[in-house]
Amino acid sequence: MIFIAVKFTVRPEHSADWIERVAEFTSATRAEEGNVFFEWSRSVDDPHQYVLLEAFRDGEAGGRHVESEHFKAAMAWMPDFITRTPEIVNVEVPGTGWSAMAELSPRG
Repeated sequence: MIFIAVKFTVRPEHSADWIERVAEFTSATRAEEGNVFFEWSRSVDDPHQYVLLEAFRDGEAGGRHVESEHFKAAMAWMPDFITRTPEIVNVEVPGTGWSAMAELSPRG
């Protein structure tokens, strides 16, 4: 599985509506064959920073994502809405998705 974490720092005037702005891109990516997950979160330390966690079944699925029209469209408009180049971690990991955390479970 290809696991990717990306930090997007959004211009302050666009940070409140970032999730709406990326909604079409998000929906299209989630519908891709081979997409495992594509989830946005907002930083608790910086209200203008969003973290995207995404995973694809394998490198082939990740490659199709980067070649998709919705990816290319997002890369065309996003530069106008960010304050700096996004930071990324991209690794290949064993498994097919989220696993249960061994150290913690709910009580009773």
